[in-house]
Amino acid sequence: MAKDFLTAVQERRSYYGISKDAVVSDERIKEIIDHAVKYTPSSFNSQSARVVVLLGDHHDTLWNITKETLRGIVPADQFAPTEEKMNAFGSGYGTILFFEDQKVVGGLQEAFAAYADNFPIWSNHSSGMLQFVVWTALENEGFGASLQHYNPIIDEEVKQEWKVPENWKLIAQMPFGKPVATPGEKEFQPLADRVKIYK
Repeated sequence: MAKDFLTAVQERRSYYGISKDAVVSDERIKEIIDHAVKYTPSSFNSQSARVVVLLGDHHDTLWNITKETLRGIVPADQFAPTEEKMNAFGSGYGTILFFEDQKVVGGLQEAFAAYADNFPIWSNHSSGMLQFVVWTALENEGFGASLQHYNPIIDEEVKQEWKVPENWKLIAQMPFGKPVATPGEKEFQPLADRVKIYK
């Protein structure tokens, strides 16, 4: 039985211990992504979000690309923890790449010059909402996921490997899989310090 919305929001966490075991079908994963991309709001209804879903060998390739890119940046004597992290992400079932179409953003900047400086910001807002919708929906199906940001250091190889259009800007990567380790307890700051209501 599906969880209610607020319970799903509450139970969405960052899972770093994930496996390649299937939780739902690939067709169900596509349904979730399609639904999220279609119905997540965007400023001026720009619909600038673009998504690439990597499963199987494609998922493995992404994290090998990321690992080898980082190997060229991180000192060799400090690389072991980085390699361990890349292997953990690679041990998942798949990865979702979130992009924003800069051609759409640029078109809005030209059409509405008074708001030009805001459209890149609003584009990121929209992407953040989409990431949250997908993350929560995957959790609701029984997957564990986390949100990563290895852009821009992997951008060019990603575009070449998966023939991504040049105007798509990589925003985030979301490895997901069957949870094999439970996240630790999460601490919360007092809500009285974070929420103000006037009536």
